[in-house]
Amino acid sequence: MSNSMDDVAKYAELLFIIGSNTTEQHPVFGSMLRQAVIQRGAKLIVADPRRIDITEFATMHLRQKSGTDVALINGLMYLILENGWEDKAFIEERCENFDEFKATVMQYPPEKTSQITGISVEDLRQAAQMMGENHPMAVMWAMGITQHIVGVRNVMDLANLQMLLGNMGKPGGGVNPLRGQNNVQGACDMGGLPNVYPGYQPVINEEVIKKFESAWGAAAPAKVGLTVTEMMPGIPEGKIHALYVLGENPVMSDPDSAHIRHCLEEIDLFILQEIFPTETAAYADILLPGVTFAEKTGTFTNTERRVQMVHKAIEPVGEARDDWKITAELAQRVLALGGRELLSDAPLKGWDYATSEEIMVEVSKLTPSYTGINHARLDNGERLQWPVPTAEHPGTPILHTKAFSRGKGKFMPIDFVPAPELPDDEYPFILNTGRVIYHWHGGEMTRRSKGIMEVYGKPLIELNPDDAEKMGVNGNKTLRVTSRRGAIEAEASVTDRVPPGMVFANFHFPESSANELTIAALDPVAKIPEYKVCAVKVELVK
Repeated sequence: MSNSMDDVAKYAELLFIIGSNTTEQHPVFGSMLRQAVIQRGAKLIVADPRRIDITEFATMHLRQKSGTDVALINGLMYLILENGWEDKAFIEERCENFDEFKATVMQYPPEKTSQITGISVEDLRQAAQMMGENHPMAVMWAMGITQHIVGVRNVMDLANLQMLLGNMGKPGGGVNPLRGQNNVQGACDMGGLPNVYPGYQPVINEEVIKKFESAWGAAAPAKVGLTVTEMMPGIPEGKIHALYVLGENPVMSDPDSAHIRHCLEEIDLFILQEIFPTETAAYADILLPGVTFAEKTGTFTNTERRVQMVHKAIEPVGEARDDWKITAELAQRVLALGGRELLSDAPLKGWDYATSEEIMVEVSKLTPSYTGINHARLDNGERLQWPVPTAEHPGTPILHTKAFSRGKGKFMPIDFVPAPELPDDEYPFILNTGRVIYHWHGGEMTRRSKGIMEVYGKPLIELNPDDAEKMGVNGNKTLRVTSRRGAIEAEASVTDRVPPGMVFANFHFPESSANELTIAALDPVAKIPEYKVCAVKVELVK
């Protein structure tokens, strides 16, 4: 997030949520946003094909067709420009490439936008006027925006919108992606991406390579690696021979589950580090027992870039160890077996940490955005949001206050691209996928909770009442949903949360996971799969 959660909740005059089921998937922040609407009268626009809970608090609910977000955003910006609601001074002083961007946006008049998105011209005009007249506006999004083949385009276009309105670098404004898991921000910050070292330092930059080679005695090749979604198909192609997976359940969470199972059957060596047996564990050659959050000391970095201290509450159970200890011991054993030659002729440094605090000290030395962060400051209660460039720096609650990281913000001309698989005569429905408030991701932990399972103990498929009536669904009837990749069966939940022609399924239950159906088409830049749109047929199981 470019801004903080409390900053958005306190200062935003208009909240724009798009592609985020905020109250169910980020319930703490969702509650803060609800209170902003109730207590101080903040206006709220929600753009989502489903009638999610937070729409009950919305001034407007824009129910766009799945996968048409770029057309919607462009259409709103057309109307903002047509009416002169853009922030001309901000654009002139802090942005570039405006003319090329504007030429693209002006190809999305309201009539065309309405035809693509299914939103009426009147609603488009009302939403654009609200955005043009209420400042600051904060934009929030989540995986409903990113999990598309146009995920990067969607995010860039939302950045265009906020620059156009001058809502960047201000309290109550900004671009605010809500991360999908508790420490996914921290994992990315620490280099858990194939193209960067910790702190988003490019792996192909010579100065960066030299810095890490000096510190570690070795450096990776100067080339961008593979994402998870590229590794899996690389297995049957003979490009990937071993996998080491930490805390992930790809059989449940990756698209096209049948293909994932095939890949894991084909891999020469599969090492899995986990806290519980999972559906993926059945394919592992070696299982390594990691520890839960309550059994370790270290830091999480949350969605607003805030680094938070966690202290061990209980001792690890059985043979479980801290993840970093397992990784360090593996590295030491590989080196003892001669693996040193695979990396460098120079003597390797490190892998002999005594505590997670020592690791944070190393992080602060090598990662500019974390330079001033240490366990002592966090234990003293300091609220540190990176970048924290010095030991005295208080942190950065709002990004881009005076300039963007690249200098001037660059408007990007973004055109609408349809989803790769849309309904046809054979598969006439759209499948939308996601999570429900009671369960988390593949359900490895939540399905082990008796109380949760008593509330939501089986998979459900949301179906619109009009479609249910046409199909003869009466009461608790089982549906079979089939895509070009597989089929699942689950009980129907007849609800107007989904529009006619759409079904919604979750991936919490292995017997009926939505990812048996999803398509492994990828965003060409981020390589994220198209989880949110695929074509299916829906039948009543007699």
